Formats: sequence, C-alpha cells, structure tokens
Amino acid sequence: MNLAKEKALPLLFMDASHFVMGCDFLGSIYGKARRFVRTGSGRKRYNVLGAVNFMTKKLTTVTNNTYITSTQVCELLRRLAAEYADLPVYIVLDNASYQKCFLVRDLAKELGINLVYIPAYSPNLNLIERYWKFVKGKLRIQYYNSFDAFRSRIDAIVETADTKYKHDLDRLISENVQFFDDLLMQDKNSATHQTNSFIKAA
Repeated sequence: MNLAKEKALPLLFMDASHFVMGCDFLGSIYGKARRFVRTGSGRKRYNVLGAVNFMTKKLTTVTNNTYITSTQVCELLRRLAAEYADLPVYIVLDNASYQKCFLVRDLAKELGINLVYIPAYSPNLNLIERYWKFVKGKLRIQYYNSFDAFRSRIDAIVETADTKYKHDLDRLISENVQFFDDLLMQDKNSATHQTNSFIKAA
C-alpha cells in the first residue's frame, strides 16, 4: 500500500460478484397488511469479475451472463497488463480454484503480474469486497423491470464510481484493514474444557 501511494506500482484487489436479478435486490417495505409485489424470477444473473485500483478506485472488468472461470480471469489479466504496461502490477485475490490454477498463474508470470493470494477464509483482506457491497447498495434503491435495465444499471455504477463516488470509495477502500491478530487458537482439549465450563455454569 505504501508503494502504491508513492506511485511506485499499481495495487489492485480482484474478485467476482454475481448479481442475481429479483433475488438480492427486491427492496423492502414495512406494513401491517400483506402485499404481493411483482419481481423477476431470480434466474438471471450478471457476473462481473473486477480488479479495483487501490489508489484511483478505477475498476477494470470482464462480464458475462453465464459463469466466471479461469478463461475470464486470464482475459482480465491481459486487460490489466495492457492498461498498466511496463509497471510491476500487484493483484490481491482469494484462493478460488479458477484464480489459482496453473493456467492463471502461468499467464500472470508471462505478463509480469504478481499475484498475492490471501489466506483462506479472510475476505476482510480483499478490499474489493467493500466495493461490491457499495455497488449492491446503490442497486437496491429502485426496481428493475427488465434484465437489460438491471445489467445497464450495474455497468453505469461501476463505470462512473471512480469519479462520481470517489469520496465514498476513498473511505471504504483504504489502509484501514480489519485484522484479527489478537485471537487465540484453541486446541481440542481447551475447547472441550470451555464447553464443560459453560454447561456447569448453566
């Protein structure tokens, strides 16, 4: 992060988000009477594989309506290599099999891209998770009567977020990363002892 702030290298955080129409974005309303609201079937989804720049908050994407696989990851790596030509690119990403396979790692090495895999079960270390939460919040403020409208709205948000919502993203995607260094690992015996203590207390 310090090197990125000094403009010595571009630091990016990569992950995919799957936007399902009529499932995650129904909205809500409180009332005493039961009401039925027309919505989408929930069977159409828009997949966005993205890499957000830590400093500029610009998102580079690959999208489709089917699945995200190693093919899409390789396509995104090629786009990033062209976008940040002749710079030592660092990408933070998780251990999903389609991102950690030999095909992806070999291409990254060929393109001069450094892949930094976070530990398992550590989504807090991948700051793009905050980006996707922000985008989904913007989506929930209205109803979409067609999949094309739903998809167009997502594209519009991510294409303008680095300028229109830069202030919000600077606050979300920053050096304030949540760590859990003070947690203690418990072995089987200590966990059993703790459970027995709770039983006796009850």
